[in-house]
Amino acid sequence: MRNILFVASECVPFIKTGGLADVVGSLPKYFNKDEFDCRVIIPKYMCMKYEYVQQLEYVTHFYMQLNWRSQYVGVFKTVYDGVTIYMIDNEYYFGGDRPYGDICYDIEKFAFFSRAALSVLPVIGFRPDIIHCHDWQTGLVPVYLKDCFAQGDFYRGIKSIMTIHNLKFQGIWDVKTVRDIAGLSDYYFTSDKLRCYEDANLLKGGIVYADYVTTVSETYAEEIKTPFFGENLDGLMRARSNCLAGIVNGIDYDTYNPETDPYIYRNYNVDTFRKEKKANKRQLQQDLGMNVDDGKFMIGIVSRLTDQKGFDLIAYIMDELCQEDVQIVVLGTGEERYENMFRHFDWKYHGKVSAQIYYSEEMSHKIYAACDAFLMPSLFEPCGLSQLMSLRYGTVPIVRETGGLRDTVEPYNEYESKGTGFSFTNYNAHEMLGVIRYAMNTFYNKKREWNKMVDRGMMADFSWKTSAGKYEQLYRNLLY
Repeated sequence: MRNILFVASECVPFIKTGGLADVVGSLPKYFNKDEFDCRVIIPKYMCMKYEYVQQLEYVTHFYMQLNWRSQYVGVFKTVYDGVTIYMIDNEYYFGGDRPYGDICYDIEKFAFFSRAALSVLPVIGFRPDIIHCHDWQTGLVPVYLKDCFAQGDFYRGIKSIMTIHNLKFQGIWDVKTVRDIAGLSDYYFTSDKLRCYEDANLLKGGIVYADYVTTVSETYAEEIKTPFFGENLDGLMRARSNCLAGIVNGIDYDTYNPETDPYIYRNYNVDTFRKEKKANKRQLQQDLGMNVDDGKFMIGIVSRLTDQKGFDLIAYIMDELCQEDVQIVVLGTGEERYENMFRHFDWKYHGKVSAQIYYSEEMSHKIYAACDAFLMPSLFEPCGLSQLMSLRYGTVPIVRETGGLRDTVEPYNEYESKGTGFSFTNYNAHEMLGVIRYAMNTFYNKKREWNKMVDRGMMADFSWKTSAGKYEQLYRNLLY
């Protein structure tokens, strides 16, 4: 039996701000339990829902040195879906109404968490063979393993993997502050280690010191070796390319299952979607005050409303798109200008455009189930989960060919009757509009082809089983 420990800043269902939580919460369930004992450590945030706090069992507490400070470390645990979850308690660091706040304060918070995650291991009697770290918040774990934890027998030989979920977020602050917080010597703050230009970079430390680096799609693993996607670390990613791999994320096929989903109006599967998807569409149109017409081409968008997700392209052609025979449903929050842009078009084309400027898991499922197409024109997208969910619900994705979108959506080929969606290559608003019109034309004039595409999308397997198999192979390669 091999022991694996996931160290991360969030995990569904306890705390979630993005796709990272889905990975940490879902992936461990799918490992072969006879070969791998996989456990998870996350912070015990004050903003966690009370129903989860109630399930926690107190394990122990102790005090730990963080450079010159002595800090309280409480340990709680729970078992969720057969996976043991440990939580590190310290109300000074993990109080507040959200998991992240000011970056300087976050750097101290996650330096404490990284050190505490290693310090609790002998106390809870769990010695991992591999510590699997996620994103910059755990970047110091591989560094500490080679530094202050390298002396003891307990830690000797523990391997580490660093998974990058989004290279844009790196945990950067000035060297003096980070050195003081982390308690690391000057040796670590050179340009081949934690230093990046003038500052200290926690993610860079994790990438340099981890035994292996992964990211969340094969295309993104290639893209981050280039200056455009590399966020100032492209040279390092090229240097580490011999131990860098991309493994596409999955989605939980039990949660996202149109046949059993409690959130949607009418359940359906690959055999019944032709009739039942329309029923979902009619009901959603009614609920959102749109024109009720089940033959209308309906495009869904469920997203953070930010530049990364390609909303500047949508803003540019929105008026033109609204002249077409379409309906557009948007769900999400984000940058004010995009929130207001969609509110404006909801007002201007009411009945055609519906702007739901909030986030709700239930509404997102209703949109995946009701829409004909799902628009995701990202500037960059490490993996992306929304296109996987839309495929699962028989909603045809329209995406830009980048990162995980390129790896998971096969472009429609009308001559060979292949493909699961539509895609465009250049980051260009009218190229996107052309592809939306092509999709719309297929929907209206080649219904049989469209339905075959939906069939192929619903049959595709992007469950965690596939990803888990690849991670298991990676663990074996590292250990044997």
